[in-house]
Amino acid sequence: MIQPRDATRFARIRARLETIQIAPGPPAWAFEFLLFGFKQGWACLFGGLMLTLLLATHLFYPPEAPLHRYDFLTLAALSIQAAMLGFRLESWSEAKVIFAFHLIGTVMELFKTHAGSWIYPEASLLHVGPVPLFSGFMYAAVGSYIARIWRIFDFRFTYYPPVWATALLAATIYVNFFAHHWLPDMRLALFAAAILLFGRTWIVFTPWHIPRRMPLLIGFILVALFIWFAENIGTFANAWTYPDQRHGWQMVSVAKLGSWYLLIIISFVLVSLIHGMGTKRDQIR
Repeated sequence: MIQPRDATRFARIRARLETIQIAPGPPAWAFEFLLFGFKQGWACLFGGLMLTLLLATHLFYPPEAPLHRYDFLTLAALSIQAAMLGFRLESWSEAKVIFAFHLIGTVMELFKTHAGSWIYPEASLLHVGPVPLFSGFMYAAVGSYIARIWRIFDFRFTYYPPVWATALLAATIYVNFFAHHWLPDMRLALFAAAILLFGRTWIVFTPWHIPRRMPLLIGFILVALFIWFAENIGTFANAWTYPDQRHGWQMVSVAKLGSWYLLIIISFVLVSLIHGMGTKRDQIR
């Protein structure tokens, strides 16, 4: 049953697809796989559109255009957000998640660019300090994906840790992203804490009729890997540049997977708090 907060166009399409009845066997397995891909693609819609814009403007945006490419990207991201809400392709609760991630990401961007971790090599008018405003939407795309996928697949969990402990871990990870520039990097300890906290937790999700499950830590790894691939597209499109890419593009270091893994934990915990995680309906024992 579609709840009021799910009353988007996609929710209605999804509901119709989920009611399809197919006899058990290979056709049913194929349909479930395709439905899983369809739902994942929809959850990635905002991020996918942003990546498409980054690549398309890098290849085709005219250098003599009166509007800077970065400013065009900012206005395009705002237009996408408005259109998704206007055409009921996205709920207002998901838009709130995007806004929260935009703020969190922009704060991190301001610090990291000041520290020289990466730069934005092109000019813009719509920026805060050296950070163009479109950059916050890249973090927002991560939050949007997690919020959507949580609802679309009706997440449940086994042995989910105490909410206060997950919030403490996420806050410590966020602080470490800043503090490691002048204090010892706690990354290895944070990896260990995440394993200790989520090691027994399994995520239960429903692609079609039958609930499936996997270790939550594996889910974090898979999403981090996906974002690392997306980051390679972003740097190739000259949306931002790392110090080792100043003299020509090269693949982003695999070591960045660790950073994205930790960022996914922050993102997941933030969305869990927005969803009111900790209620009995989210827990399976």
